[in-house]
Amino acid sequence: VQLQASGGGLVQAGGSLRLSCAASGFRNNAMGWFRQAPGKEREFLAVIRATGGKTYGDSVEGRFSISRDNDRNTVYLQMNGLEPEDTGVYYCAAAAGSVVLGTTPGAYRYWGQGTQVTVSS
Repeated sequence: VQLQASGGGLVQAGGSLRLSCAASGFRNNAMGWFRQAPGKEREFLAVIRATGGKTYGDSVEGRFSISRDNDRNTVYLQMNGLEPEDTGVYYCAAAAGSVVLGTTPGAYRYWGQGTQVTVSS
């Protein structure tokens, strides 16, 4: 099982980025995105289930959008209206199956290596 996240970088406030997470070793698992800023706990951002159902964290609702391409076994996070507070390391994660119970990091079994997002003011 492997998750490979990419797409991070440096962007000015108000800009956009799209993160990708390519998965291998499983299919149709619920997959999500988290981020971690220095000195803070890992924060839930979004999850997309095998059915296509989505849930977003309060801090990104309306600005970020999660999607998946089942043919490519890849999940995306489109981030618009980025703010300096969005700076951090972004991680993709996968649950053990098609359903994920909760939005805490402990609900996810597999993790990618993280990609840095820096938003300048």
